[in-house]
Amino acid sequence: MFLFALLFCINTYGKVLSDSTAIYLNSLNNEHKNVLYEFEVLKKNGFNTDQFWNAHKNEFPSLSNDLRDELAKEVFINSDIIYTPQKDSAVQLWMQTQLLTNWMFYLSAFIAICAVVALFKRYWSLLIQFLVHHIAPVLKILFSPVLLTLELLLIGVVCIIYGCIVEEFVLRTVIIHLGLFLLWSQSTALFTKEYWIKKYVYEIENNFWGKDSWETIKTICFPAFIVTLALLYVLYKVPADVFYNYEVVLSGIAAVYALPFWRSLEKYIYPILFPFHKEDYRDRSINSLAACTVVAVVVTIVLALQENLIFYNIISALVSLLILSFLVLSLKMNHKYSSRNYYFIQLVALLFLSAVLMYGFYFQLNEVIWFAIIGSTLFVIIKYMEAFSFFSNWKRGRGWAWKLLGLALLLWLMGKGILYVSKQIFIV
Repeated sequence: MFLFALLFCINTYGKVLSDSTAIYLNSLNNEHKNVLYEFEVLKKNGFNTDQFWNAHKNEFPSLSNDLRDELAKEVFINSDIIYTPQKDSAVQLWMQTQLLTNWMFYLSAFIAICAVVALFKRYWSLLIQFLVHHIAPVLKILFSPVLLTLELLLIGVVCIIYGCIVEEFVLRTVIIHLGLFLLWSQSTALFTKEYWIKKYVYEIENNFWGKDSWETIKTICFPAFIVTLALLYVLYKVPADVFYNYEVVLSGIAAVYALPFWRSLEKYIYPILFPFHKEDYRDRSINSLAACTVVAVVVTIVLALQENLIFYNIISALVSLLILSFLVLSLKMNHKYSSRNYYFIQLVALLFLSAVLMYGFYFQLNEVIWFAIIGSTLFVIIKYMEAFSFFSNWKRGRGWAWKLLGLALLLWLMGKGILYVSKQIFIV
């Protein structure tokens, strides 16, 4: 547990103001601070600030340029601007348009990532075979499977370091994820000594349940730990890209939970979610997921009790993964011969979703609230369809329109319930 929590430790550093700067800062009134804030905004956006400062410098006592810049920087950092645009105003339309385009950029970046990875998977073998068999003898040594793997591993490191300094979001995201993919795949190839993707992917699947602990550590834990370190570096360099918090949680879980000793502990952990042993006829992977979910819930609770802002993005990432895990664990197909376990996990999933929703509302965490609402909606839809599948086929029969109408009514009631709860917590 200590090692698991250690992966999420992120250090922050603060800069102490000099006495002279602090004295000048305390002597400024609100008008002075507004001017300095606007000055810093213009400076950060690349505008020429000379004309602006000449128009306002008479409002200040004599300040050196260095002291002026320091004061403007501190005012900008420590200011909290609250602005609510008027309804149907141009600013509101611009903000909504910017929000939509940001999601389009995110979507385009991840589509590009998937396309690049798919192209690698499709043409990787052809590329390697061409380089190994058709290049001159000198280049054949240079592009041998082992040396080429080392070269690609180095390229992955360069992509991550270089990607962090790229300004354009989509290009930066693609470069960094290409580096992460190369870092994971080539480190796995080195540890497994299998230099073809299909072969070392098979090694990963085979060694997770294998009896050789050292092979499991080499195949899964080491590469996942390397990727986790790379993601922590990216988070340190590009803290504005908050989605890397979700990826570092995923890679950290893979690095820790793939350790072999969990396989022997799982039989003592997963019964917390599946307590009725006599009805235990599930796939081993579902039991493993249940044990991992229990551990992740404990870690999430520990981090939430800290009430520290530094953990909020990590908590959001853990919550999103836990909601997905509970949705999978609660599926009827995983409990064909264990009805009591099926009803028990539904109760646990409902309690978890309710707790997450209350936690998000209490601390006003938008991501957690959205995850809880989306997860609850998916849970209701899945359970509604499963309930009807007990009695009839969803696609066939004459009552499918009534079933859809009932689902719409159920979602409407749930939305009204969420609004009512939110009004009770925040008096609107």
